Amino acid sequence: MQKLAFVILFLSIIGIGDKKQAHRIDEKIPAMFKGNFVDDYGIRYTVNDTLFMQLPRTQYHIIKWNVKDQYIVARNDGQNPGEGGLYTRIDYMQFSNMEPWKWGFCLSVYDAKTDQIAETTAKADRQNPMKGCNGFPFSRMKRKE
Repeated sequence: MQKLAFVILFLSIIGIGDKKQAHRIDEKIPAMFKGNFVDDYGIRYTVNDTLFMQLPRTQYHIIKWNVKDQYIVARNDGQNPGEGGLYTRIDYMQFSNMEPWKWGFCLSVYDAKTDQIAETTAKADRQNPMKGCNGFPFSRMKRKE
């Protein structure tokens, strides 16, 4: 029994066993951040409770929505063109008086080795959306029907 407990503890530490991490939601995710979108560069996205997809081939598997502090922590899909299997923090913000752009996002960090590192490493500057994403603007999003 003691040996089994050790094996379970070891596997959980190195991330084997439960491949599907717990989906944690701090509170109800606002509907305005979910659906099909296009950014101001013409790139298409689909966002739901568990996936942030940059079409056609990049997927981020959401493991935490922090609605209060406006960020998502996600694991990069293993089939992504880059940084597969690593972790990303996606900061987002709502816009006012910027029609048709309703909200924007920033990949604050996209290559962290763990979800904890992604969550605590980088934070976007929402007071300066034109340069608050590591010196670049937030990508502005509008709904794509």
